[in-house]
Amino acid sequence: MSEIYKLIIIGSGPAGLTAALYAARANLNPLVLEGAQPGGQLMTTTEVENYPGFPEGLLGPEMMEKFRQQAKRFGASTLFETVAKVDFARKPFTIWADGEIYQSQTVIIATGASAKTLGLQAEKKLMGYGMSACAVCDGFFFKGKDLIVVGGGDSAMEESTFLTKFANKVTVVHRRDRFRASKIMQERALKNPKIDFIWNSTLVDVIGERETGVKAVKIKNVFTQEVTEKPAGGVFYAIGHSPNTEVFKGQIEMDEIGYIITKNGTTATSLEGVFAAGDAVDHRYRQAVTAAGMGCMAALDAERYLESLS
Repeated sequence: MSEIYKLIIIGSGPAGLTAALYAARANLNPLVLEGAQPGGQLMTTTEVENYPGFPEGLLGPEMMEKFRQQAKRFGASTLFETVAKVDFARKPFTIWADGEIYQSQTVIIATGASAKTLGLQAEKKLMGYGMSACAVCDGFFFKGKDLIVVGGGDSAMEESTFLTKFANKVTVVHRRDRFRASKIMQERALKNPKIDFIWNSTLVDVIGERETGVKAVKIKNVFTQEVTEKPAGGVFYAIGHSPNTEVFKGQIEMDEIGYIITKNGTTATSLEGVFAAGDAVDHRYRQAVTAAGMGCMAALDAERYLESLS
């Protein structure tokens, strides 16, 4: 704990590693604590085709390794350690990770968010191989297929409607007999001839292999308990995301869900010297390119803050 860093970045998705790149080029010598899922949600994504500058596309893990190497080239340090506790009440800020203690003048939180799942065994095998939690990211790969969307809120309606651009048919599976979505989003989906609905039902299994993708799903009626099998070429979850911010609760201002609140169009949080970027803040767009942009902003904000101290 003898060294006090100028900047520690918590998280290593597009936001965290872009922040590391910009901070390293500003001679801040940042330390990146990469966390339990180094590379963030892109590590569970197969092909990334919508990130600018890669016309042929590339694998999510490959992209994140390129991000990491670029940041390290300019002097960023990375450790595969998970933050267990922080103390932002006094400066320098103190961070505990995997039994080690680190201190820093500034911190960028870029811990991202995790898509909510149903806990099915098939998710371990098929997420990224026919199962997805991002229609905008992966819809293009499901042209001409019959798809299942799980959910009943605005996200489910929006993603179902979006997927009709590519899919032959989209079936929304919802556990209740009415949607939670806003009226306008419901009407848009209900009027779409390419969208069907299965009410009062839950998804209980997904059948398929990594090599061949999803082939069918099993759906259970919550009242009769009857399980039926339905052919499908893909499954999309639209049941929400959870920000990975639990460790910061009580330290900085968050909304009721746990997304970090930033101020005045910047990445500054409620605590001076602590900044936040990416999906830990953004519950609207949740794209790699927007997260990277916010990572850039956070590094610039942290740099200017450090300059104000000198």
